[in-house]
Amino acid sequence: MIQKFTAFLLLSFFLFCSNGSFAQRYGTAAGLRLGSNDFSRTVGITAQQRILKHVTLEGIIQSDFSRNTTMHLLIEKHKPIISKRFNYYYGLGYSLGWEESNVKNPATMEIVTTYGNNTNGIDLIAGIEMTVLNTTISLDYKPNFNMSGREEFYRGQVGISARTVIVKSKVQDKKRRKKARAKRKKNRTPVFEGLREKFKRN
Repeated sequence: MIQKFTAFLLLSFFLFCSNGSFAQRYGTAAGLRLGSNDFSRTVGITAQQRILKHVTLEGIIQSDFSRNTTMHLLIEKHKPIISKRFNYYYGLGYSLGWEESNVKNPATMEIVTTYGNNTNGIDLIAGIEMTVLNTTISLDYKPNFNMSGREEFYRGQVGISARTVIVKSKVQDKKRRKKARAKRKKNRTPVFEGLREKFKRN
């Protein structure tokens, strides 16, 4: 599956290079994420919101609908590869959830598994992404470091996401500039009104 995704990503990249109109940047995007590690295969919802230039917040809710359900909030730094529409990114965040935990007993050589453990931890993330035909495709690796609730301190996860662009970056930038102009105009108004009243009195 990873090989097929990599081939698709490369093909999309070459299509983008041949015609820039195929690619779009995003301000807000949301969609599905498939995750995989040694413990479970998860299906989740992912949403990204750009909060600064090249910086996004990503929220993930994912579950294997059996033993593991987790929620993650990450802040990510994006850097372009050749183009702003083809990026690599990295970041960190916080996670919580309900997970299975495996405890090894060296004396009996048994592994005792418990379920429904309330867990929380720290996430790191690194990946690549491309926006093509109003859709952002990404491949990432997200290690999790457990702080409480689980025996295993470290779990890594590979994720593949497909998000639909809800708000394009150009639209977001336009709204931000309009809001900034309105704020500047509002701040200048009292000064101009004061000068106007002064001239009237004179």
